[in-house]
Amino acid sequence: MDLMPYWRGVRVEVAGLPEQVPEAWAFGAEPAQADELLALVLAGIKTATASSLWDYEAEGEPLPIAGGLSIILDGRGEPRAVIRTTDVHVAPFCEVGAVHAHAEGEGDRSLAHWRAVHEQFWRQHSPGGRGFDDQMPVVCERFTLVHPLPPN
Repeated sequence: MDLMPYWRGVRVEVAGLPEQVPEAWAFGAEPAQADELLALVLAGIKTATASSLWDYEAEGEPLPIAGGLSIILDGRGEPRAVIRTTDVHVAPFCEVGAVHAHAEGEGDRSLAHWRAVHEQFWRQHSPGGRGFDDQMPVVCERFTLVHPLPPN
């Protein structure tokens, strides 16, 4: 997919963005998840995400970095938002805290819900066969919505 037309439009609306098109990706592993989580981002509820460090390693992907931009895709693979990563840290699954779980914006926003949903996700969708472990390293990422402009 050619993201340049989308990126040009975003750059017209948001001053100071680089010319280079950032990486594009969708939340979750299925179209319905992508749309559901994107809706939380667009509503200003979801300001964090978590990924398995093992998945980054299995796919040879670089970790997100503070200040980095990403284009967020919907469940059809269409660009819908731009986020800027504000913080990244790695912690064992069992040490990810309630503040991060709340910032992810899912379900009742509790740590118990976050743990249950993420354990299930990594058991079902992790590449490379490592799946889930209570001590697995989790990449905890905080971000802000750059475009479209966040709700007031």
